Amino acid sequence: MRSRTALPRFTSLLYLLTLPLVFSSSFSRPQWVLQRVPVVLPQQTEVRPTPRFLSPARLDVSSPCDPECHKKAPRPSYWDLRHFLAYETLNSDGQLTETAIGIYGYNPTSNTSPASSSGSSGRAERPHVRRKRQIFGHDGRFSIAGQDFLLKYPFSVSVKLSTGCSGTLVGDRHVLTAAHCVHDGKNYVKGAQKLRVGFLKPKQRETQSPSIYLRSNFTSHVKGGPAPYAPPNNDKMKFQWIRARRTHVPKGWIKGNANDIGMDYDYALLELKKPHKRRHMKLGVSPPAQRLPGRRVHFSGFDNDRPGQLVYRFCRAGEETSDLLYQHCDAQPGASGSGVYARMWDGRRQRWERKVIGVFSGHQWVERQGASQEFNVAVRITPLKYAQICYWIKGNFVDCREG
Repeated sequence: MRSRTALPRFTSLLYLLTLPLVFSSSFSRPQWVLQRVPVVLPQQTEVRPTPRFLSPARLDVSSPCDPECHKKAPRPSYWDLRHFLAYETLNSDGQLTETAIGIYGYNPTSNTSPASSSGSSGRAERPHVRRKRQIFGHDGRFSIAGQDFLLKYPFSVSVKLSTGCSGTLVGDRHVLTAAHCVHDGKNYVKGAQKLRVGFLKPKQRETQSPSIYLRSNFTSHVKGGPAPYAPPNNDKMKFQWIRARRTHVPKGWIKGNANDIGMDYDYALLELKKPHKRRHMKLGVSPPAQRLPGRRVHFSGFDNDRPGQLVYRFCRAGEETSDLLYQHCDAQPGASGSGVYARMWDGRRQRWERKVIGVFSGHQWVERQGASQEFNVAVRITPLKYAQICYWIKGNFVDCREG
């Protein structure tokens, strides 16, 4: 029998989690800062040879370049950016096209957040030397069980790709995910042509209240004990699948191999063959980590070690470059492609709003003097990436001028 103290503990936790927001709302509320973004417009499109779809999808990505390596890389020129933001489009009939783009209203200093000049690299936590793993100490992930939560925003925006990755609904028929989930840097992976997107749906029969299960997870996490993983045995999950009509991948990822520069462009957008009926999450330009409430990021995905379960996590953002955000959010293969989001105040709409500010790329490590340094990495949505992805969704630049 469940302890009667579970509800008071959960209430106390909610109070603690919302206290910073309530406190900040009275003084300096963390706000989304609207900014004018450049225009990224397609120019000419050419047909390319049909891909061969030979390799299986990679659910993890490695890179030999750590944060300091990325920070020392030369800033890309205007022409470099035009090349990186050119993109390929794979259609469900196998046709492949490549589109060149033009960039207008671009200010080189606005393509990056103030992260590189904010001194965050000096204040950020240095990565620890660890063995190669994706759970950093205590497992802080939460399995979301029961349709009362699975079908409720923001968890309802998380979807599963048939290649094994995760994704996030960012439009009525659009899904944001990682490029490596559909392309290995050389060619499109097996299943990319007939890509499907799965929406998790539980059956009605439940033997345990999902709210109690979630509360016990949260309570144990706050008290510092091991997060229990015991979903109700009869709470069977299933997916409803929708085919993807086309997939957009930036040329910055397609470099012949998944090298360190390509990591900056590890994102892709899928267009579904029909609209879904769920609420989607808006895109936002990634702010500096120091401006995030509690310097915290969130994301949900379908980690392979918890099949059929949607797994939510949050953690403190660590180091950052102009294009990448490093953190130690616990994750396993399968979570890559998840939309990383933050919740801040929207001054125009006078309400709290969650926005996708990045794409979880996966687990990366580098070898330094015989020691392994680990990071979980997300690709930040910069103003240029926002303009590109928004154009893919909206089909025009007029609705994409403010991010």
